[in-house]
Amino acid sequence: MRMINKEDLIGPLKEKGFKITPQRLAIIDALVENRHEHPGATIIFSEARKKAKRVSLSTVYATLKEFSESGLIKQLEFDRMENRYDVDLSDHINLICKRCGTIIDYDIPAPLEPKDIARKSGFIVTDTRMELHGYCRECLKRSD
Repeated sequence: MRMINKEDLIGPLKEKGFKITPQRLAIIDALVENRHEHPGATIIFSEARKKAKRVSLSTVYATLKEFSESGLIKQLEFDRMENRYDVDLSDHINLICKRCGTIIDYDIPAPLEPKDIARKSGFIVTDTRMELHGYCRECLKRSD
């Protein structure tokens, strides 16, 4: 898993012509500082408010939509829980706890090459999202 810092988001934003406003900077900080939790908009809003008082929840949603549509972050959509956001765009597996909602990044043991998949199956891979659903260690301990 590669270490993500806010410059990894700010540089591409500038290249795409986005202004780096105090609100966007606060949202970037919240995304990066909470990256291991794969935060949802409510956590991002709460954390961003600590740095930019004038950020609104609608600004957070609009900014997250811009960032995900621009390919800067991945939006993880779920049926029964709030959408979450991932700043790590490298191929990895998300381990998702069905009880507490924790999302844990797990490196893919062997390289999974989209080119190999395309060559063997004729299917062109445009995006990947690998998830395993189950129960985290903490929830398993609590159920004893």
